[in-house]
Amino acid sequence: MKIDEEIKVRKFSSDWQRASINIAFTANWLNLILEKRAAKKQITLQQFNVLRILRGQFPNPSTNSLIKSRMITSMPDISRLVDRIVTKGLVSREKNREDKRAVDLYITPKGMELLEEIETEMMMTDVLPNHISEEEAFALSELLDKFRGNYNEKG
Repeated sequence: MKIDEEIKVRKFSSDWQRASINIAFTANWLNLILEKRAAKKQITLQQFNVLRILRGQFPNPSTNSLIKSRMITSMPDISRLVDRIVTKGLVSREKNREDKRAVDLYITPKGMELLEEIETEMMMTDVLPNHISEEEAFALSELLDKFRGNYNEKG
């Protein structure tokens, strides 16, 4: 369905306004789908993202600051987020051998197992190919990269 119909707007003031609203609306739509999928495994979308980051670092340790720098959505309190997935047994925490103040984070076998179970569904492989071709997906990704460009507004 077109964005005009989705949000019941007769006319946008410009194609740039239409595109901006469409991007925001679609991002929210995707997040809702992904949150529901993650919730089936009793995790949040942010927790899923942390697990993917830790898996990418494995077998090397990670830190809260590395996780924060790689998160898709900004999270002010990474410590609390990590605490929750440590409690679930998906991540382990160990004292850093060189810096006693630092903490090393590792994904656990249980965390790896959960990622294997949920990753295909979280990558929207059941949605995207049904709506856009691989070439269109590439073009969309290129356009989004171009759109973001070097613009970086910290709010």
